[in-house]
Amino acid sequence: MRADSGGCQRRLPDDQVDLAVEVFRMLADATRIQVLWALTGEELPVNELATRVGKPAPSVSQHLAKLRMARLVRTRREGTQVFYRLENDHVGRLVADAVYNAEHAGPGVPAHHLGDEELAQLHPGRDITNASGQTAQ
Repeated sequence: MRADSGGCQRRLPDDQVDLAVEVFRMLADATRIQVLWALTGEELPVNELATRVGKPAPSVSQHLAKLRMARLVRTRREGTQVFYRLENDHVGRLVADAVYNAEHAGPGVPAHHLGDEELAQLHPGRDITNASGQTAQ
């Protein structure tokens, strides 16, 4: 089914629905959302991910194992270190859309609708990452 074909007219196959439900089940955890968000646009080892999400490495490793089984992340080994990245662009868009949708629930204009200068004005003296993953200073 193509996303742009208006394909909502037909019933989805049960196995596809089951896989979609499993994806949402994996996303129903704050640590896993933080991990996937940290992996948006880059590849990172477990220790760096643990630092970025503020959780112990063994905990992050367990979450990564679940995300890998659900085919939301993939790995690459370099020597003794394992690097994680998003499985595909759809995972990144799914997480970004969920985060951006949550921003709409808050007051004011959501951060992903603001330009770099506006973000910097809201948070003087801080490095701010905009919706495109770039840092505004």
